[in-house]
Amino acid sequence: MKKHTQMSRCLALILAIVLTALMLAACGKTDDPAASPSGDAKPLTGVTLKIGTSGLFGPFSYYADDGKTLIGYDLDLFAALQEKLGFTISGDGIQAMTYSALTTSVGQGKLDLAAAALCVTDERKEVMDFSDTYCDSGLAVMINKTASSGITGVDSLAGKKVAVEKGTASHAYADKYLKDAIVEVHDAITTAYASLEQNKVDAVIQDGPGCAFYIKTNPNTNAEIVGEEFNQGQSPYAVAFKKGFAYTDQFKTALAELQADGTLDRLYDKWCR
Repeated sequence: MKKHTQMSRCLALILAIVLTALMLAACGKTDDPAASPSGDAKPLTGVTLKIGTSGLFGPFSYYADDGKTLIGYDLDLFAALQEKLGFTISGDGIQAMTYSALTTSVGQGKLDLAAAALCVTDERKEVMDFSDTYCDSGLAVMINKTASSGITGVDSLAGKKVAVEKGTASHAYADKYLKDAIVEVHDAITTAYASLEQNKVDAVIQDGPGCAFYIKTNPNTNAEIVGEEFNQGQSPYAVAFKKGFAYTDQFKTALAELQADGTLDRLYDKWCR
């Protein structure tokens, strides 16, 4: 009888220890990684996304001297967003394509998101969603300084042949406002610049930072910017998302944090000045 009582007490003690351990484990467990007190949780860890850019528009997205590595403001922006959110980029990495193909791919849901100094326009809002603005820019006019075109700015383009890149803010501006000019639409800004260098067109219209970057990185160029930037506030760069993208809010939050901590200002200073 005494042995039976001692055994019962031992079993009770063991049971109490096990229950206490289970309760402590339950109290320390959470199914929400974002609630971790360490603050290290990344909300999109394990999420794979299809991402695109242009690769044709320095200083925001272009190829390094090796002709293979994409660099620029938008590539650094992707890296900063990935560091904050923890997502994985699908396939062989960020896909580079022309602006026309890029906007079509996002609009058709073939890409989850894209950043390539993409401007928010009413037409694009119909087929895709956007983050808040991460950079803003006006447009600029470039001419060939060896030609006697008489162009001094956007107000002197009547009757002139003006090159723009298809699908960009400059293309939209030219279609809407340059009714008296001859607008030549190029699939890539590189061929527009080449036409200007060869005096095949009188001017190129492009985003101000892009024009400045082209001149800065081509010391033998004959291109120069004339007049003041125009269309200010009408070229807000934002991240484009396919319609119904599940993680728009997470990206907007991350961008707000990058703005608040000075990351976006540092990227602008690095690439656009």
